[in-house]
Amino acid sequence: MSDIIAHGASKFNILLPPETEAAFGVYYSLLNEFGENINLTSISGVENVAALHFLDSLALLTVVPFENLKVIDIGSGAGFPGLPLKLAEPSIALTLLDATKKRVNFLQTISNKLGIKAECMHIRAEDAAHLDKMREQFDICVSRAVAKLNILCELCLPFVKPGGLFLAMKSVNSDDELELAKNAVSTLGARLQESVDYQIPDTDVVHRVIVFQKLLKTPDCYPRKFAKIRKSPL
Repeated sequence: MSDIIAHGASKFNILLPPETEAAFGVYYSLLNEFGENINLTSISGVENVAALHFLDSLALLTVVPFENLKVIDIGSGAGFPGLPLKLAEPSIALTLLDATKKRVNFLQTISNKLGIKAECMHIRAEDAAHLDKMREQFDICVSRAVAKLNILCELCLPFVKPGGLFLAMKSVNSDDELELAKNAVSTLGARLQESVDYQIPDTDVVHRVIVFQKLLKTPDCYPRKFAKIRKSPL
């Protein structure tokens, strides 16, 4: 695991802090241990997890700077991309948010094991975004959630302060999603900044990160309850 992470990071021109490669090995072991009782990931094996989870997460560091920024990971699940980002860039002030209690317990446990300071929150994104301590408080929001982009934007952009960024991790076949999300993006006070395709080192896998810049405060009525969002996407 350590060699794969070190090699992949070098391909991304990312200089990892000392001991970080070893920390990913501990992360992998805990994924396997907890994965016996919790649905964390369908990806298995050292090489696959290293490439498709860890290095895929680190790719965000090649797109925008994260140093000393306040970051929230929405629908964090097993911690991707938030925890790998924090391991590689310890100056991040990280919040991990997930609606499943067992996954949040895993996130807290692994954060403690790795000596990572992160706030792990068990709450739905559409509820958390209306809390004063959460709403428009973050420099960057990241998400590798599987929701369509117009839905994901409503769940994530309210967390981002004006001038901040929302990074949505998507497949390279997301052009139609992006087109459908145009109304949501403008309604929520943002604009498309760029769309960046990247190849995970030593694989044929190409993924995309779509970067939105928050321009204005999001109207207070958003996000709506999830049933409403799903029924009538922006």
